[in-house]
Amino acid sequence: MSSWSDLFSILIMQGFSGLSSFSVLLLMALGLAIIFGQMGVINMAHGEFLTIGAYTTFVLSEVCQRWAHWMQGSYFIVSVVVSFFIAAAVGLVVEHLMIRHLYRRPLDTLLATWGLSLIMQQAFRSIFGAKEVSATLPDWLMGSVQPTPTIDIPINGLLVMRLALLMTAGVFVSLYKTRWGIWVRATTQNRVMAQAAGINTRRIDRYTFGLGCGLAGVAGAAFTTIGSTGPTSGSMYIVDTFLVVVFGGAQSLIGCIASAFSIAEAQSTAEFFLTGSTAKVLTLLTVIVILMLRPQGLFSMRVRK
Repeated sequence: MSSWSDLFSILIMQGFSGLSSFSVLLLMALGLAIIFGQMGVINMAHGEFLTIGAYTTFVLSEVCQRWAHWMQGSYFIVSVVVSFFIAAAVGLVVEHLMIRHLYRRPLDTLLATWGLSLIMQQAFRSIFGAKEVSATLPDWLMGSVQPTPTIDIPINGLLVMRLALLMTAGVFVSLYKTRWGIWVRATTQNRVMAQAAGINTRRIDRYTFGLGCGLAGVAGAAFTTIGSTGPTSGSMYIVDTFLVVVFGGAQSLIGCIASAFSIAEAQSTAEFFLTGSTAKVLTLLTVIVILMLRPQGLFSMRVRK
């Protein structure tokens, strides 16, 4: 009887580990879905914006430890906000200098942003070194919650989930309850008609790209609570992020949430019974089979042609 109880507890904790991965993956995929769904830009450097957020959190952690001990308990909340704005600002610069010249050329954006990702990785390596670093978490993020004597749920995982839910709700409110959201959805559905209606689609593209990069920066801040940061940390998520966006439907935020949850939980549960690489292969094969049957993804936006 105890063995079944232990197995159940392990599955619960493994499932919660999948929810932590789901939260980071969701924040990454939301930003990429907005960029790819509206602008058709294949941003292979999206993972590096996660790394920007992660290193921003690490730097603030070091500053607080050395010079501002009084902020040690609250620096993480500040780092989430700072990570968003720094990643968004870098995204706006990238969009102005490079991306805006490559619209409607998806293969060119793929190659250009892939080159940008390599440049950014080398920049991280030159500035912070090749070794992985870890931010010092505040005391209130340490420890775990024990709903039963055999189940431990890390507090930092709970925070990551709440952060993902908060940012997801913010994105939905922005897209469906504000004038800016109406402009974004109009541009996504029919760019020519949106321009004819007086919407500055060029400005919409610019700020949408910045928003997507900012969300990746928040994902980087969340990532520091569950893993260490290195120059290539973002590249570990880029394939899964594109998989989430394509599987869920490129223009559907609901699909993005559903596919991120499905993929994260499937990999986490399968890794308990199989090796990590085998679990990833099985997940990819399952997604490929589903996409063969439903190429538009789990959810698709109906657009009047």
